[in-house]
Amino acid sequence: MQLRLHRYLPFTNSEGPGKRACIWVQGCSIHCDGCGVPWTWSTTGGTLIHIEDLFQQILESKAENQIEGVTFLGGEPFDQATPLVELAYKLKGQGLSIMTFSGYTFETILNSNRQDWADLLTVTDLLIDGPFVKEKLDLSRPWVGSLNQNYRFLTDRYAHLEKSLLDIPNRLEIRIEKNGQILVNGMAAPSTLKELLEKLGNNPFMKEKGKKVF
Repeated sequence: MQLRLHRYLPFTNSEGPGKRACIWVQGCSIHCDGCGVPWTWSTTGGTLIHIEDLFQQILESKAENQIEGVTFLGGEPFDQATPLVELAYKLKGQGLSIMTFSGYTFETILNSNRQDWADLLTVTDLLIDGPFVKEKLDLSRPWVGSLNQNYRFLTDRYAHLEKSLLDIPNRLEIRIEKNGQILVNGMAAPSTLKELLEKLGNNPFMKEKGKKVF
């Protein structure tokens, strides 16, 4: 089975509890106004990857980086629920946790009568649900962008975090790839991110090296 993948990050401290690997799926049917990653909407972009190949990459990261779990982002993970469920079962068999983001509300997922969506809920330890609403922009809580979004502790794995969420800081990670691209992940206000990227783009070192900022 294959997954349409936008990006795989083998190690991050910014996309959920603890050290994690992160999977951004390609394709989204929701299209939130003000979405920070609209280039993940297209269902024909990204690359196709076999679940077994992705699983092996994550196992390598588990051994090398001591990750405790994997985060599914998008795009929209529930639009590719079936391959993600297959991957999640393999990962949970290795003791890894699963955190899933969705622009669908929890109630919509529960009432969908879709077995693949129900299965993805079953393998998810921590769900963050709800569309991004730019009029409700709020970064006071970790990992979410607007006030309407919710944390759903579907297993006991991260239930201890429920009362201490406000003590967890948001983080922003910046990586410079070998081809000169600057890749950013994590959570920050759009204005802050824009200012940061502009400063990086105006950095003399970056200009001398002909690097591009994304």
